[in-house]
Amino acid sequence: MANPTSHTTKLSPEQATTLRVYLRDHDYIFRDVPYADFAAAKEQVNVVFYTSGKLVVQGKGTQEFLEFILEPLILKEAKLGYEDILNPELLAPRIGVDESGKGDFFGPLCVAGVYINADVIHAWKDSGIRDSKAIGSDKKIAELAEVIRTTPGCVSTVIPIGNEAYNRLMVKFRSVNRLLAWGHARAIENLMAERNRMNPLPERAISDQFAADKETVAKALMALGREIELVQRHKAESDLAVAAASILARNEFVSRLQNLSRQYTVKFPKGAGTEVDAVAKQFFEKHGAGELQKVAKMHFRTSLRAQGLPEPERKEWRRPSSREKS
Repeated sequence: MANPTSHTTKLSPEQATTLRVYLRDHDYIFRDVPYADFAAAKEQVNVVFYTSGKLVVQGKGTQEFLEFILEPLILKEAKLGYEDILNPELLAPRIGVDESGKGDFFGPLCVAGVYINADVIHAWKDSGIRDSKAIGSDKKIAELAEVIRTTPGCVSTVIPIGNEAYNRLMVKFRSVNRLLAWGHARAIENLMAERNRMNPLPERAISDQFAADKETVAKALMALGREIELVQRHKAESDLAVAAASILARNEFVSRLQNLSRQYTVKFPKGAGTEVDAVAKQFFEKHGAGELQKVAKMHFRTSLRAQGLPEPERKEWRRPSSREKS
């Protein structure tokens, strides 16, 4: 059967709000459509939510949108009770890994790993656990993080990489992707070291494919991590284990950023941009470069602008050749 190029369904007001936030945070281009609350498009998919509550998805990317975004993140239709027939892998014991803070100038990089099994999946049926980027409230993130940490059978680990350590590691790895690969590998290793708490043992570890070359993470795996299959794929956060890891990582990042704000009596904004540039400049003028490296990721161009240093020319990205990868 050919993949569908059109799909229509009804959304509740809460689901519509969640979808709008997701589209906004994932760089969909919004436009005005008659009788619609919102409409947005990206690559091969067009999304329109009408005032009647009807959602229309069209384009060659419809199937992927339904499978990785609409059903797991918005509708949350896991069809629990039928997994063994429809998709046995949904209940398979596995590890999910994700990170938070990669795109934030201020604050740490936090990597989390979560082990789940069939019992955990059933326990989370109505919990609302989904990709943290689709959850706009830090309070809700904290509530879900507590659910994850206290669910019987779930095993988790969080690796916070504070700014001073992050800046040292960036000098060592010379690449955000290599540093991320190390963090993901460390999370998998930490969990596998607690395999006596996992029943049954995980069949695989799943993470988002953030590097063009999948070997970036595979090469970083440590001894215990090599005992299970590593699966890297785009939009991995649609998997429940990865979504749970994203929540723990985000909760840790937000908590530590708030602690830094209290320590320096400065409201450190998330992300990067004009507001972040302004706060970075003010912080540098008051505290200097030594303190800036304790709260920020110094390889960002923001740090150069804050210190009044010239920015290097931007290089156009190109995919490395097979010779360059070897």
